[in-house]
Amino acid sequence: MIKEWAEHQFELEKYKTGFSTELVAGATTFATMAYVLAVVPGMMKGAGLSPGAVLTAMVLMIFITTMAMAFYTNRPFVLAPGLGSVAIFSITMVQLQQIPVEIAAGLVFLSGLLFLAVTLLGIRDAVVSVIPRGIKISISAGVGLFIAAIGLRNAHIIAADAKKTALSFGDLSQPAVWTAAAGMILLLVLQSRHVKGGALLAILGGTLLGIPLGVTHFPQTFFSVPEGVGSIFMRFDIMGALSLQYVPYLFAFFLPDFFSSLGTALGVGGRAGFLDSNGDLPGLHKIFLVDSLAAMVGSFLTIPVLITYLESSAGVESGGRTGLTAAAAAVLFLLVLAVTPLALMIPAAATSPVLIYVGVSMMKGLKNLNYEELSEYVPAFLCIALSVFTFNVGNGIAAAFIAYVIIRLAQGEYRSLKAGHYLLALVLSYYFYALAFLK
Repeated sequence: MIKEWAEHQFELEKYKTGFSTELVAGATTFATMAYVLAVVPGMMKGAGLSPGAVLTAMVLMIFITTMAMAFYTNRPFVLAPGLGSVAIFSITMVQLQQIPVEIAAGLVFLSGLLFLAVTLLGIRDAVVSVIPRGIKISISAGVGLFIAAIGLRNAHIIAADAKKTALSFGDLSQPAVWTAAAGMILLLVLQSRHVKGGALLAILGGTLLGIPLGVTHFPQTFFSVPEGVGSIFMRFDIMGALSLQYVPYLFAFFLPDFFSSLGTALGVGGRAGFLDSNGDLPGLHKIFLVDSLAAMVGSFLTIPVLITYLESSAGVESGGRTGLTAAAAAVLFLLVLAVTPLALMIPAAATSPVLIYVGVSMMKGLKNLNYEELSEYVPAFLCIALSVFTFNVGNGIAAAFIAYVIIRLAQGEYRSLKAGHYLLALVLSYYFYALAFLK
């Protein structure tokens, strides 16, 4: 009965997938994203918010918005708070700049409203149409390397070295490194043997290995009662957030998440085989509409901008191709409210191998770049490099686009540029100015 309904609702046969494959893919996405359950409440605690209330609110928002994505778009994309937005909200605004939480939450609402406006007016689709083919190709690779870098960092294989002002090996004797290494070996063996659900099995194997190594441990209890959200519900000051002095923060919320969602949709969509010959994703406007509404609705529970998550690629790598993958992940997140201690048992080191593997897999598109054309390969490099080195996909896309416009003008190819190219380049230039201002 359920299988027949799922087949009809999500058109599984059309996308050459199956019921069990989609469920495993959803579980894989959930397991890979489970770190947000600990990271986001911990970061928001620094802003004076109850981590328990934030956890409950976040899980509810993930469930509602991801279900909307699953049923409205039929894509295997899961939404959650963007960590960049969480950092801006909690650290930059509240802790460093002493901006009231209510004002910060009001800015989240306004950024969501801006998301919705540019989506309904067709501006987001217009932006996609002016992004050059070379940058669209490089977005997937940039997202891939970004995902791999997150995996390497979570495994403590790479770390920031303040003395060398560069990334270097972490302490390779740490149990987390050995857990990740063993998980990677297991994953490679399973993938080489074409074992279905190999990514999820590798995560489970890494979690079990992490117990005797001390990376994780069995919780004292598997069940918990979720905390209420009364302390953070409707806690925003929209009128106060309209002050001109907060405009740079509005851009800091809006632009990175705008391009991060775009980058994730195109990058993960490319890996799933959804892109057309122009590198565009059919039905992208539906994805934009869902994450626009999600960004706005999340502010009602003081949750920073919800975006389409990079880790959705883990589910795609496991065979997920439809909204059933997203729905399965959403249900697992909702169940977390009852078994939070069990979900938090999954260590970051156990999910790292999947992130690294997925990241490497997303590099394939670079073979389609024209390395004879300066305006194609230089912006592509900037997109990839800055996405990784600044840990922000939006930064990479923004810098690449500005470089493209500059190169085309220098080549005398101004006739190939439209008004949208100039306008977007100016807006993105202001974004970098705002970043400098915030520092």
